[in-house]
Amino acid sequence: MTSVGDGVAMTALGVVGAFVLGLLLGSFANVLIHRIPQGLSIVSPPSACPSCGSRIKARHNVPVLGWLVLRGRCADCSEPISWRYPLVELGTGLAFAATAWWNGLDWTLPLLLALVYFGIVLTVIDLEQRRLPDPLTLAFGISVGVGILTVSIGTGDWSGALRALIGAAALGGLYLIAFIVYPRGMGFGDVKLAPSLGALLGLIGWPALVVGGFAAFLWGAIAGVVAMARARRGRGVAIPFGPWMFAGAVTGILIGPAVSGWYLEMVGL
Repeated sequence: MTSVGDGVAMTALGVVGAFVLGLLLGSFANVLIHRIPQGLSIVSPPSACPSCGSRIKARHNVPVLGWLVLRGRCADCSEPISWRYPLVELGTGLAFAATAWWNGLDWTLPLLLALVYFGIVLTVIDLEQRRLPDPLTLAFGISVGVGILTVSIGTGDWSGALRALIGAAALGGLYLIAFIVYPRGMGFGDVKLAPSLGALLGLIGWPALVVGGFAAFLWGAIAGVVAMARARRGRGVAIPFGPWMFAGAVTGILIGPAVSGWYLEMVGL
């Protein structure tokens, strides 16, 4: 028989493990962010200084700590190393830990970690490059598909897989229509990303899908208003939409059931 203390210890161990995994994958996330938009290999050559090209020593390649030891500068040329590198590493670690703590150790955890990971990578790229590279949206789609299959086999419940198919078709179709109607307002990379998010949200549940799909446009609209206010322009300000698609998905997962319950109660159902 497992005691409450054992359960707490297992959860704590899982959270710590998720944090360490996030740190390590966060280091690789920086490689993806830097190389994928340029069409470079993510395997070769090894990590190097973006300024002088000197190979980064193994002891300096430890997530976060390596940057702190070097005081944010290259060991060879002393050129500054962007704050983005340790922030992505630490942010991924903390996001993984928070996800493990919130969700617990079950079959859906790897799927949610994939959402967090690709959300961070694609958000940074979209903010910097205004694009969502095909290799990463494809990799995310494959991860979602494998995750849904794993959850269905592990739990023996295939109803979630059916919801995932419907969610992929619904959200993918919605974004495709939006792109056709107003192509200047949405990139085709967003259209390619939508089915994967729809499938993931569909697996979680109908409330997550509906609220998550709506929340993306709400967050995007808010970001657009803020961008126009900062630019002091009433129109013509372009914003990357990928980050708000991921923000919407997280919103749907976190508060979708609560919002759905509130709405049904308000209309008397």
